[in-house]
Amino acid sequence: MMAPVISLDGSQETSIELSQDIFEIEVRADILNRVVRWQRAKKQQGSHKVKTRSETNYSRRKLFRQKGTGRARHGDRNAPIFSGGGVYKGPTPRDHSHDLPKKIRRLGLKMALASKWNSQELIVLKDTHVAEAKTSELNDKINAMGWKKTLLIDGPSVDQNFFRAARNLPDIDVIPQQGANVYDILKCHTLVITVAGIEALQERIS
Repeated sequence: MMAPVISLDGSQETSIELSQDIFEIEVRADILNRVVRWQRAKKQQGSHKVKTRSETNYSRRKLFRQKGTGRARHGDRNAPIFSGGGVYKGPTPRDHSHDLPKKIRRLGLKMALASKWNSQELIVLKDTHVAEAKTSELNDKINAMGWKKTLLIDGPSVDQNFFRAARNLPDIDVIPQQGANVYDILKCHTLVITVAGIEALQERIS
């Protein structure tokens, strides 16, 4: 299967052959869901913490004598029943990440790329070479091509002038192909991959 290749000015340059093993596979929502959940769980900090009864800073002295006051029996002020006391079985720091087989991760990336191709939201770009790091000029080119909420995947290395020009634009993210992942691909509106990025991705996950 062939895909047109365009330049940054929007003109079609040539075409490139896309791997059928990647861009023509059946897209399964359950696989994509598993990979996205795995990614999000890895990023979750898990640093939420509350103080237990032994960590609150009140006196350990018994509030009043056990009998004879007509009041309920209590120990010290740190008990969970009191406002400001310790929390019983509250959250503690932990690791939320879980394992996912590499085969499923690779399959999820293939399906994410295939879903963008099927929905006609995948654009193949010749390269990202620009003479100067001019944000305004790059913004004009992007607006002229109608790209919205764009993720651009370049080859093993990203053109530094293009990266510097794009980093101040809120609706475009630029990453090397090593950073291509299911979550970022699915949440973008327009997926742009350079020819070098396509070749590297196909070699990596075929």
